[in-house]
Parts: sequence; structure tokens; C-alpha cells
Amino acid sequence: MSLTVTQPGILCLLQDGGRMGQHRIGLTNGGPLDPQAFEYCNRLLQNPEGATALEISFGGLQLEATVDTYICLTGANMNLRINNIEQARWEVLAIKAGDIIAVEFAEQGCRAYLGVAGGFQVEPTFGSTATVMREKVGGLNGDKLQAGDVLPCAQVTECKHLYLPASSQPRYQNLITVRVIPGYQQQHFNRYEQRRFFSHTYTVSDRCDRMGYRLEGPAIDCDIQGILSEGICFGAIQIPADGQPIVLLNDRQTIGGYPKIGSALSLDCGRLSQLRPGGRVHFAPVSPHGAHNALHLAASFSRRQPLMERTA
Repeated sequence: MSLTVTQPGILCLLQDGGRMGQHRIGLTNGGPLDPQAFEYCNRLLQNPEGATALEISFGGLQLEATVDTYICLTGANMNLRINNIEQARWEVLAIKAGDIIAVEFAEQGCRAYLGVAGGFQVEPTFGSTATVMREKVGGLNGDKLQAGDVLPCAQVTECKHLYLPASSQPRYQNLITVRVIPGYQQQHFNRYEQRRFFSHTYTVSDRCDRMGYRLEGPAIDCDIQGILSEGICFGAIQIPADGQPIVLLNDRQTIGGYPKIGSALSLDCGRLSQLRPGGRVHFAPVSPHGAHNALHLAASFSRRQPLMERTA
């Protein structure tokens, strides 16, 4: 009982909530770049929190079902077709053995999440199914999907047809503001450099991936060019020798030696990961207290979003 990959798309990876607590042995977190869309996918399917789903980058995926089950697609605006008939996104849909599921290329945003009822049944590696290609761990053989891969899942004959109303669905834009929590190395960037960083718009370069987003814009100077390698948190904004910021994401290295001007708020990293090359980013400072408030408010807002049910 499974979904079989007939066209693997550009980059499709199995992900759960992430591989936590393994930095001490050099393994990074992995997990979904856009946690909000990933969590809605599992919530709509009434799956356990963090159940394994597919992260689809840019689109182009095609699967053939060999089992009766239910699916849901959330995230970037990628048209979903079952047997060449367009279907709703952000909604639970029934599929039958023999159905062809196609996820077309993104029109807005670039990461979508395809889940099945009960989650994909994949053996965890180091406590997680999250795929990190650089480390060759998680997913199917630590790699992206290939044609012919088999994605095991359970047969499910009953599931509520839940959906998220269009008014509650995220809107993916080409210009975002990323809130930045100052770091202890900020003192190595003088006031002029900090003002430059926070007052200009940066562009996402074509060198952006799950490790981090490299941005292009006014170069930022630091009075130190390197530091002893140290642990790197999620969202850390490194400033390498060329002065172009790099926002480090899920598949970042666990240690590094570039100075950091601060760390991007985790909420905004998900929105950042939906930007394609050419997307624009503005940075805004936020205090640790303000960051905590933003996280709590966002979690409360998400929990209070009603999921509707189709009964006919």
C-alpha cells in the first residue's frame, strides 16, 4: 500500500517535524522549511503532530496511488490534479488505487506540503524521518525522491473532509519583512553598518537552498572577519567577507566561523523560504521580548483558526 513516484519533480523530500538533539554528533535539524503550511497539512488530515509528509519545492511531482486513502496539499500555489481534474488545495481529498496525483509548478511561493492520512510510513533515522541530503540521512536513503520510489502509507477508508477557508489561507508575497533579534556579536558592526542593514532592501540570490538564503544588496562591514567556530542557531544571519548576508535555515551546518549580526525570527524564516530568487527582503529589529510575544500570538492565532468540514 503506497504512492509510487512516476515524476519526481525538481526537489521533493520526506520531512517530519525535524531531527532534534543531534547537533552534538554533527547532524542538523532538517524538517519543513515552512512549518505553518506543514502543520496545517497534518492538522487537516487529523494526523499526529509532526507526521511525515512530502515537501515539494517548485513543483512538477506526479504520483500513482496503489491504495485507497486521503491526501491534502498546502503551501505554495501549485495546482493539484487527480486524474487530470483540478482539485482544491488546503482541503482533504479522497483518492483510490490507480489514481494519478499531479502537483504542477508553483505560481506563487515555492514550497508545498503533500500529506496522507496517517502520514507516510517511513523508518526514522536518528529519531526522525527528516531528509537532509548533505548528510544522507532520513527519508528514502537520505535523498530526494526519484522516479520509481515507493512511499508507504496506510489504507484509510474514512476521514473527515476538512478544509481551511480561503480567507484563512496564507498569502505568499515577493516582498517580506524579516524581524531580527540582535546577537551578542552585533557590537562588532558599528552604528552605520547596522543602519545600512536595517534600512535597505535585499534580494534573494540564486544561491538559496535548504541550508540558507544568500541575499544581495549593500555590503555590511564588520570589524572582525572571522571567529572561532561555534554552534549556529536556526535563523542566524551570517556576514561573510563579501558583506552579503546569509540567513541560515533548516539544513544549516551545526558550527561556523562567520560573525552574525543577529538571528531571524523563526516565524519569518518560513515566509522567507517561500521566496524565489529575485524576491525582496527587508530587515527590522525586534527585542527578545517582542519576539516571544510574536511567537505566542502566532501560535494562538493558528490554533484558533477554524477548520470547516464538507458534509456532502
